Amino acid sequence: MNSRQRRGVILLLLSVLCALGAFAGVLSVISDVKSKVGPEVTAYRLKADVAPYTVLGTDQFEKIKMPERWLSENAVTDLREIRGKIAVTTLREGSLLQSDMIVDQPALQPGQQEVAIMIDAATGVAGKITPGSTVNVYATFEGEREGDPAQSKIIVTNAKVLDVGRLTALQPDESDRGRQPTDAVPITFALSTIDAQRITYAESFAQRVRLALVAPGGDTTVPDSQRTYELAKDK
Repeated sequence: MNSRQRRGVILLLLSVLCALGAFAGVLSVISDVKSKVGPEVTAYRLKADVAPYTVLGTDQFEKIKMPERWLSENAVTDLREIRGKIAVTTLREGSLLQSDMIVDQPALQPGQQEVAIMIDAATGVAGKITPGSTVNVYATFEGEREGDPAQSKIIVTNAKVLDVGRLTALQPDESDRGRQPTDAVPITFALSTIDAQRITYAESFAQRVRLALVAPGGDTTVPDSQRTYELAKDK
């Protein structure tokens, strides 16, 4: 190997060593940045302004990732925390959601009372009714006299659900020996006095009580002329 070849090998080795040194430097910088930033966690940011006392829903927030060390201790990292909550004050678009921005939704308004009834699991909205849901309550009744048509009535509109209990097996009464045992769910409502009377009457005397989940933000007014249905009058 002549001198020129030896110089070439030496330069090549120096180039490799410089490249390794540069690579080690990059790794050191990356490691240093990671040590300063730390692991990332989930947070939630508001998509738009939210007015005070508005009931919160998951569609009002977007999921983001950010370094854990930059997140405040009261930041909300799980949207299950907003269930049954309302905004304390105006929440601004782009703000990170924090626990001190929200409070529990008041269970009862002035003039309301809690009423719990058993709803047949087969006639309710299985798995879709949760605390905070709004429902209309339907009941079907036999005719008052023999030969009178059966009727379906909207007993209560816009009933606010406070709580949904556990599935319970109900045995039929002695007067209903031919009926099979049914599964029912205790559901607690916030109702006015007259609506509480209507719903308890329906539970006691109706053949069936059924819940209809009301879509949020829609017009839920039901005219009196549409509250009672008879098949014979359906045109």
